[in-house]
Amino acid sequence: MTTLNYSILINAGRTTVWTTMLEDQTYRAWTRPFRDGSYYEGSWKKGSEIRFLAPTDDGGEAGMISRIKENIPHEFISIEHIGLIVNGEVDTTSDEVKKWAPSYENYTFIEKGGATEVVVDAQIDEEYVVMFNDMWPRALKALKDLCERSHVHQRQTVSM
Repeated sequence: MTTLNYSILINAGRTTVWTTMLEDQTYRAWTRPFRDGSYYEGSWKKGSEIRFLAPTDDGGEAGMISRIKENIPHEFISIEHIGLIVNGEVDTTSDEVKKWAPSYENYTFIEKGGATEVVVDAQIDEEYVVMFNDMWPRALKALKDLCERSHVHQRQTVSM
């Protein structure tokens, strides 16, 4: 297991970034680099189960079953990944899952003069480093674009 670290500075406040990252429609947009059609089922509330899902090439569905370990609104969220989901079947005990579970994905939101730095720390199996080093920067760029468009739209609406 290795921990990958990424960060991006977004020209929007923490509330805008937090909301854009976690709301259903915008979550679906910024997570496309991981898998087109990605979505979640469940709650971001601390202690809640959450499922991260996406369609598979064969018409099924696959993803991860996770638990929200911590949720400090607009500051920090920690996701504990505990298993896989393949076509509706949850796997938390196979040798494949035991290689990496539990693993954590943490997001820290740092205010910097009206902008927000999003810091991601994600524990992954070493065999996926190259793949995630390609996907994470693209996903964070998509999040930045969504937040900054939303932030500009909010400013224009307020000034009218």
